[in-house]
Amino acid sequence: MTLRFFATAPRPCSYLQGRDAISVFADPDARLSTAIYDQLAGFGFRRSGNDLYVPACPGCSECIPVRIPVHRFKRSRNQQKIWNRNRDLDCAVLAPEFREAHFALYRRYLASRHPDGGMDDPDADDYLQFLTSDWCDTLFLEFSLDGTPLALAVTDRMQHALSAVYTFFEPDAARRSLGTYAVLRQIELARETGYDWLYLGFWIPGSRKMQYKSRFRPMQAYYEGRWQPIEDIPPGKS
Repeated sequence: MTLRFFATAPRPCSYLQGRDAISVFADPDARLSTAIYDQLAGFGFRRSGNDLYVPACPGCSECIPVRIPVHRFKRSRNQQKIWNRNRDLDCAVLAPEFREAHFALYRRYLASRHPDGGMDDPDADDYLQFLTSDWCDTLFLEFSLDGTPLALAVTDRMQHALSAVYTFFEPDAARRSLGTYAVLRQIELARETGYDWLYLGFWIPGSRKMQYKSRFRPMQAYYEGRWQPIEDIPPGKS
């Protein structure tokens, strides 16, 4: 199968102020599959809805794909504290379907994280179109307390890896560090199912929102056309 790729027009970058962003997308009319996803993830591609894409911004290489070798991962002292702090939560693996409680949580999360940013008033169709796809094997990992969802981690299953697509959580539960906890649970799920990697998407050294990703060690970064230890990224990138 021959797969074509298309570049977008420049648009304002969502992460680095004053910069333009360009993405390269796999042909949206192609018959994508988990096998293709697995291959493209090896080149740094990410899923959003039905699309697979990778940043391709001229003169900028700040968006660095990262992944965790799950069988070598060890929790830091702080990560172990976060794990212990959330032992009272129930974790359920659910089908990627619309649930009103999840959608309400998603809206609260966006209103807290992206006020007046154009993302804080989604409808139900936007929600599912962003998080799920027609061709991908996606799981919803729900973390709840006494039946009330506190976080949802949207997770894709590929042939040799899991991919952490998007996580949202209760804004009033900041003390729990639910974003970090969700990654720790995804690492455990990958281990239990025999996968080698957990892909975390893009790490952006210049973005404070993305700094938490570099705290999971060991970690590999796709930089200058190959996966390498994040410690080997040149100064100013790590």
